[in-house]
Amino acid sequence: MNSMNSGPDTTNNPPATAAPATANNAVAATATAITNIASLVTNDPSLGDGSPLGLIQDAAVVIDGDRVVWIGETSKAPATDNRFDAGGRAVVPGFVDSHSHLVFAGDRTAEFNARMSGQPYAAGGIRTTVAATRAATDEELEANVTRYLREALRQGTTTFETKSGYGLTVEDEARALRIAARHTDEVTYLGAHIVSPDHADDPAGYVDLVTGEMLDACAPHARWIDVFCEKGAFDGDQAREILTAGKARGLHPRIHANQLSHGPGVRLAVELDAASADHCTHLTQADVDALASGNTVATLLPGAEFSTRAEWPDARRLLDAGVTVALSTDCNPGSSFTSSVPFCVALAVRDMGMTPDEALWSATAGGAAALRRTDVGRLTPGARADLVLLDAPSHVHLAYRPGVPLVAAVWRRGERVV
Repeated sequence: MNSMNSGPDTTNNPPATAAPATANNAVAATATAITNIASLVTNDPSLGDGSPLGLIQDAAVVIDGDRVVWIGETSKAPATDNRFDAGGRAVVPGFVDSHSHLVFAGDRTAEFNARMSGQPYAAGGIRTTVAATRAATDEELEANVTRYLREALRQGTTTFETKSGYGLTVEDEARALRIAARHTDEVTYLGAHIVSPDHADDPAGYVDLVTGEMLDACAPHARWIDVFCEKGAFDGDQAREILTAGKARGLHPRIHANQLSHGPGVRLAVELDAASADHCTHLTQADVDALASGNTVATLLPGAEFSTRAEWPDARRLLDAGVTVALSTDCNPGSSFTSSVPFCVALAVRDMGMTPDEALWSATAGGAAALRRTDVGRLTPGARADLVLLDAPSHVHLAYRPGVPLVAAVWRRGERVV
């Protein structure tokens, strides 16, 4: 699979059929035209300069309802009653954050402080968040999710996935998914985050719970199932059992794989046709070959390496092998407490061997591929009208000016929300 292609075309939300973007087709007068765009990223190589980003200079986008209905040069834009002048700035697709953990309470400041003072990161810190999350009310958890989603939206994220995994009881996992489902369709059941402290002496019993009563309670609220396949969490056999049980209940697999050490997670992901293998920090050549030959996206999470001072994933190796790569925040209170996709783009360019073009594609179309979506992550007729206006003339500024708040405006589903 090429790292900058459209990804697996197995979305549950296909875009509406539309006329060619370059045709001067009639559109409703009530539509909105965004004009005077210095550089427009479409992620459609049939448009503009023919690159994977499909760059169009001096461009316009026309939105009608929640969809893009026309793309082209400003001089050829159809007449509409509503116009927005982009002022010679860049427009990119809304970021697609395909890996986050937003249903939690508390934080792990003390753990972070200790880690920055020399203590190594381990998966066991999750237990601290589990205790705080169990003690929180539904209203407190809902308020946290809303807060972090607003934070992410201000930074250009228009589509996101989020997981359970900080409850680890039947009741707490189900309520986490119910809360998440009020905010996104991309909800992931992660009862297999770690072995619950309640089953510390009986991990097999916890796997039975995750694949039995807990799965029964959680499956109606989720689209995906995930497992942390890692030393200190779940081994390959346990991960296969958990993901297979989820598939039998109609949940599609994703997997936390090869984050802290080499292991079976990546190849298991490809074997089970998981949509995404996430982290992919420690890879053998066999792992890379498996990803290149399958439909599983490698989702890289540089915020985790930044926050744990761990080894960076080798994005260049994956890209050169033809693997489809996504970039995501992994927003969580322990190992990557950032909701900023632009920050992750800058890290990927600086420390993971990606070009600015590749990093942006991976944070938009790549994230969509990791969710098996074709209606987001690109700006073409029929796609969802999710756009980010940058206070810069080019998308390259996302990496060129790290830490600068470059998002000037955001449209989601055709509505200007920032």
